[in-house]
Amino acid sequence: MRNIIYNYRRAFLSFTLIVAVAFTGCEEEFLDADPQSFFTPSNALDTPEGLNSLLSQAMRNLRAEFYGDGAPMITENIFSEVSVEGTTDKSGPAQDLNLLILPDANLNSANFNRIGWFWEEFYKGIKYANTVIGRLDDATFESDGQKNDILGRALFHRAYRYYRLTQQFGDVPLILEEITSARLDFVTTARETILRKMQEDLNRAVPMVNAVANNGDINKDAVLHLLTKVNLALGDFDEAIASSTQIIEGGTHTLTTDRFGIDAGNAAKDVTWDLHRVENKSIPGNTEGILVVIDRLGYEDNGDYPGGTSIQRQAVPLWWRFINTPDGQNGMSDAPGIDIDQVTAIGRGIGRNRGTHYSTKEIWKDANNDQRHKLGNWYDMEDLVYNAPSLQSSGNSYYGKNLELYLPNGTPLCSDTIRNWYGFPHYKFFVPDPLNVKPAGGHGDWYVYRVAETYLLRAEAYFWKGNLGAAADDINVVRRRAEADEITATDVDIDYILDERARELYYEEGRKTELTRIAYIFAKTGKAAYNGKTYSLDNFSTDNFWYDRIMEVTDFYNQGVKTIHGDEYTMSPYHVLWPIPASAINANTQGVINQNEGYPGAENNIPPLTTIPEEL
Repeated sequence: MRNIIYNYRRAFLSFTLIVAVAFTGCEEEFLDADPQSFFTPSNALDTPEGLNSLLSQAMRNLRAEFYGDGAPMITENIFSEVSVEGTTDKSGPAQDLNLLILPDANLNSANFNRIGWFWEEFYKGIKYANTVIGRLDDATFESDGQKNDILGRALFHRAYRYYRLTQQFGDVPLILEEITSARLDFVTTARETILRKMQEDLNRAVPMVNAVANNGDINKDAVLHLLTKVNLALGDFDEAIASSTQIIEGGTHTLTTDRFGIDAGNAAKDVTWDLHRVENKSIPGNTEGILVVIDRLGYEDNGDYPGGTSIQRQAVPLWWRFINTPDGQNGMSDAPGIDIDQVTAIGRGIGRNRGTHYSTKEIWKDANNDQRHKLGNWYDMEDLVYNAPSLQSSGNSYYGKNLELYLPNGTPLCSDTIRNWYGFPHYKFFVPDPLNVKPAGGHGDWYVYRVAETYLLRAEAYFWKGNLGAAADDINVVRRRAEADEITATDVDIDYILDERARELYYEEGRKTELTRIAYIFAKTGKAAYNGKTYSLDNFSTDNFWYDRIMEVTDFYNQGVKTIHGDEYTMSPYHVLWPIPASAINANTQGVINQNEGYPGAENNIPPLTTIPEEL
């Protein structure tokens, strides 16, 4: 039996290597890789084990959004109001969006942006799911339950990618079957048509998928959570309330309110700290994590992602350079093991995912006792101290004192406040990194879905229905856990819901995805936003809530802010949808993949499909 397993794994590794090669070549191969190569060896997918292995590959594909240098999650953040690209010493990073975000630009680089990653990798995930769905009848199963669970998880993976793609790119090609011959005739399908199909599939999957799954795999509540998002995106608010309520009242996953896990005995910490320890995210005492991706150093089943989370490098400020004491001396050191060792505690950040004033200051104005913003869980730059050994050896009086940003005359003591000076949630970003003496953020599990978001999704559905009291009740469940002040129905609007999502879900949610989803709802319903405006789908790319929200709260875009390199932060309403990579459009010589309005090539668009062929 061991030899059979070994031979199967070796065959599947060969299979996945071929898949990887097919997708790491030119972008135009995003959908038309050689099907014979894709399915080599031919007998890899005729068993439940083979199908599950392909679904495991889909999970690894999903996981990659949150890990590594220039993680794709950063691109989601910087196309919203919570973050900007903080790399300030060169051109290329996504700052001057009007100049740089074009269909034929480099759209998949850790140094620029990862728009192209979402296009390529999400279609790869769709291909995995379609392969499982198409090959299901080739395998023999131990039971109908086993077959249904595999089918349900495949439906989830396909819906997860299409939900995200339709909020990132809008109308996109819809592929619902295994591709067994080369194709160059793909056509764009309307966003709502795609979402209706995903809603249908997810409703079908709910009773199929097991209520409890192995760590890092899809369970029933994950399906319901995604279904809630799709229901909201379609404006089906009653259905969103029903699907989220199944999770909240189902008892399988519940909000974690008591201390647990690795630091449970540390009285200086709290449940918010416990919840976000990577060591705690997948243990039995954590009832909140609905969908958690697994990344552990040397972990046999899922392996470890190259570079781990890298979150301290990506999202912590470049605090260790370019900050002077008030008397003009270099104030900071990233050396480990010195008397005031700050790098071991907070990591050696480079400020790539730079939180905005909105997410680091504005939403915390009335934080009071909120655990998510208390010292030890959250750091502002003023909480750090001057720690350069040269200050200590010279007897400088500022050694060990808290940082200051300005002299009394207003002269800044930091030469790059974009990259070097902003607050951050230490409780989320602290990931032990034993492989580096200057931590970058090591290996660790990461939340994709958890129950706190389920409550906030239901609160949003109640808001759209006009039931502000019920919305406030759900928001208060989350706020009570954090010891934050409770709110009343009169406080509830989309502005507040987005604020609470930013407080609770920073660097967890796909913020651009969710903000665009809300913008679509305003455009579809015609409901007046809190800014007094109404919106329409007819001119979505030129006038939308996504853009107005960012312009309202941002302290960067379209205000003449420039990096020390001289690059200006700009943004336009059409950036609500990302450009379809030109390589995908140009290679599709027998069909038409539409380009989004505002980008070159949109003049060639044709009406998108609004029906799904019956045979699919």
